Amino acid sequence: MVVTRFAPSPTGYLHIGGLRTALFSYLWAKKNGGNFVLRIEDTDKARNSQEATDAILKAFEWLGLEHDGDITYQSQRDDIYAKYIKQLLDEGKAYKCYMSKEELTQLRETQMANKERTKYNGKYRDFDGTPPEGIEPVIRIKAPLTGAIVVEDGVKGNVSFQAEDILDDFVIARADGAPTYNFVVAIDDHLMGINEVIRGDDHLSNTPKQIVVYNALGFPLPTFYHVPMIHNAAGKKLSKRDGATDVMAYKEMGYTPQALLNFLVRLGWSHGDQEIFSMDEMKDLFHPKDINKSASIYATDKLDWLNAHYIKSTPNAELVELLTAYDLVLTSHDKKEILLDALKERAKTLKDLAALAKEILETPTSYDAKAVKKAFKGNAIEVLNTFGAKLSVCENPHLPTDYHTLMEEVVNEMEIGFGKIGQPLRVALLGKMSGPGLDSVMAILGRDETMLRITNAITAHS
Repeated sequence: MVVTRFAPSPTGYLHIGGLRTALFSYLWAKKNGGNFVLRIEDTDKARNSQEATDAILKAFEWLGLEHDGDITYQSQRDDIYAKYIKQLLDEGKAYKCYMSKEELTQLRETQMANKERTKYNGKYRDFDGTPPEGIEPVIRIKAPLTGAIVVEDGVKGNVSFQAEDILDDFVIARADGAPTYNFVVAIDDHLMGINEVIRGDDHLSNTPKQIVVYNALGFPLPTFYHVPMIHNAAGKKLSKRDGATDVMAYKEMGYTPQALLNFLVRLGWSHGDQEIFSMDEMKDLFHPKDINKSASIYATDKLDWLNAHYIKSTPNAELVELLTAYDLVLTSHDKKEILLDALKERAKTLKDLAALAKEILETPTSYDAKAVKKAFKGNAIEVLNTFGAKLSVCENPHLPTDYHTLMEEVVNEMEIGFGKIGQPLRVALLGKMSGPGLDSVMAILGRDETMLRITNAITAHS
């Protein structure tokens, strides 16, 4: 059974790159009928934040990426790590290192002066003398001194690391007993049954060290897939300005979970020319071996296009619920269907959709000066008065076609072009020139509100 994981550190928000890794891991597990587990890597007690942990969990809930089983917290597993540290010490595969910080600093300065790679020199690797007093030792693992460590990677192919170039006897437990990252990751992945590791290629340099731990403990290696980074249009690392922000900020900006996940799955993976993927299609078609070897490019216009597609495809009843998050309550509005049908073709985000709806539903308190200058000239006031008079005696206008018929009557009787009524009427109703069809706007507002806005505009511009 395929078991994958997502293992964020709760030292900050969940960002786009992390979410894409989680999505790939989730899809691969679900495609194979396996498990996707969540592990919070909270061993850095100085930098951990409960707020960050809560934000990660909230993002998963919003996106619908359900993990299997209980969440694992590394901070609750110290006894497990201590057991394996003792095992390696007892087997002679790890040792206590008494080198002081000052001595280690001096060693590194000397190596740099000699233009050598900075590394621990193995002073205590086979030490059997009397330990120096006053120094709490760290625990170092005995890493290979020569040869190559080959990472068999499902995305990049085989990647070879020369032991003498990238390894020294790295620390697996600090002087206070706290285990280090590469040590606990290997142990947790094994004990949690993780047999497929999908993660960003910024972790590729950690993999040889984790393989050393796997080998020392006799654990089988998982299959690794290291995913290239996401870059901006200039080919550089994403900044907050480009989109490397808190995942929940995308909800605040009005993006739907479906659009965001669809957008992310296409960052570095493809299936022919297909752009739109349902979650079921993602699970069915995704394979990590199809992930691109080069970095992917973040494009906001693609995300906006996808989001607009999903807004158009969302049933109005569901949109009503979603829009409450943007201070728009349409539950009891009798024309909500007409309103949403008129606007959802125009909106890129749910936030846009809410703003467009409010522009219709809220009576204008001011009028765009350029629009007024263009619309209120010639016999514009007379045209509005004529339309208002017809509307006042019309029996129960309800649908957009009812209002459109009245507009046609005015156009025909006054022998004017449609723009002669459309422009002043639009400014009267919305305070500006842009917006959806006027017949829909008036059907949404109803007769009384439409007549009130016409009267207000006539008063303001007579």
